[in-house]
Amino acid sequence: MIKNIKFILLFYTFLCSGTLFVNAQEIAVLKYNGGGDWYANPTALPNLIAFCNANINTNIEATPANVAVNSTDLFLYPFLHMTGHGNIYFSDEDAQNLRNYLLSGGFLHIDDNYGMEPFLKKELKKVFPDKELIELPSTHPIFNQIYKFPNGLPKIHEHDGKRPQAFGIFHNGRLLLLFTYESDLGDGWESPGVHNDPEEVRIKALQMGANIIEYAFEN
Repeated sequence: MIKNIKFILLFYTFLCSGTLFVNAQEIAVLKYNGGGDWYANPTALPNLIAFCNANINTNIEATPANVAVNSTDLFLYPFLHMTGHGNIYFSDEDAQNLRNYLLSGGFLHIDDNYGMEPFLKKELKKVFPDKELIELPSTHPIFNQIYKFPNGLPKIHEHDGKRPQAFGIFHNGRLLLLFTYESDLGDGWESPGVHNDPEEVRIKALQMGANIIEYAFEN
């Protein structure tokens, strides 16, 4: 109960500010077990933070934190990012902690870096046994923040020829978890020399990422 109150008070401070943040705050990468590379795309989130601070009036700490899924420190961060290529495992303790975090007002963005989707879906059932991932239509507000994506989630990297999809888990009408699939936004956020993406592709990925952060902080 105490940790939930601490998180709610912190989150309330964010929402009452004239901008998205008054003082510099932190967002975090979620560390999980199972052997998957939770640490993938190391330049991605710092680049996205720099883009947001320069373009959408945020004041986020330049270096994201790393926080374990079973840690009470989860409640210090209003926004978590999770990525990887492979296996994911949530213990009962992990699942309970993540569920409490999300239901207390937190937001989790999961970006499939290719290959995590089947493991993720199985583990999310531990977090929310009674909820399903629901595909977001292109009319969802997350695609119509400061940057407009009338066709929904953009395609950044090609893997299996599948269309990009955005899925969400909702509670009482609030989107508390976003899963981006077959888009690979994180690769687009990485520094230019990592994947040699055209600049227009990188900008598209960064703009979609900024929309996600803006939406999460305002809702």
